[in-house]
Amino acid sequence: MGEFVRLEVDGGVGTIRLDRPPVNAINNQVQAELGEAAREATERADVRAVILYGGEKTFCGGADVKEMAARSYAEMRSFGTALQNTVAAVAAIPKPTVAAITGYALGGGLELAMAADRRIAGDNVKVGQPEILLGIIPGAGGTQRLARLVGPSKAKDLVFTGRFAKAEEALSLGIVDELVAPDDVYTVALKWASQFVNGPAVALANAKAAIDGGLDGDLASGLKLETYLFTALWATEDQKNGMRSFVENGPGKATFEGK
Repeated sequence: MGEFVRLEVDGGVGTIRLDRPPVNAINNQVQAELGEAAREATERADVRAVILYGGEKTFCGGADVKEMAARSYAEMRSFGTALQNTVAAVAAIPKPTVAAITGYALGGGLELAMAADRRIAGDNVKVGQPEILLGIIPGAGGTQRLARLVGPSKAKDLVFTGRFAKAEEALSLGIVDELVAPDDVYTVALKWASQFVNGPAVALANAKAAIDGGLDGDLASGLKLETYLFTALWATEDQKNGMRSFVENGPGKATFEGK
């Protein structure tokens, strides 16, 4: 368990909790602890779904600007690579993930949220990539994941201007997937994550790998990947249990073991 980032596991759901007041700014230590939490969530069999959460007040205000401003080019090359790898580790967690967004998700905070499979936000949140206002650009996936979510033109508007998008605009653009009352953000995220706790874990991992991997290439390559991941599930107990249950009892009644 880290000082600023910890993985809390309850009932099959792991919560990666950022806790560096006041805005969960990402410094060297937060980056390292976040990477460790992502790896732990990936490896633990008792974690079947993951929530990214920054607490009741704010999700994450971005990278620690004071720390970054004092770095040399060589130091930033090292930190930038490490941060990119950490966010990629979060995106690669082979389980359903959801970002529970309160307050603000800015800069590296929005980049972290976009690494999740789903984003549930309070109806008072603001999101954005304001790096341009510092004379830099997003460096932890913002130019890539944002463009994939909203298209290049809308992504360029947000990145070029550095402006904040309020909750309703973020929803209409597709940056977030659901708006709820601010006090309900974590509860709704938990409800979404909990539905996968007793699901077919390997099939869920393969579905995520197929969708994410397919988006990285052309359609033909994506279809080959899908076929490989689809047929590989015949090596699992869940496939046998699921199909046996369907034949004997009809759809939606299978009990899965996650293996």
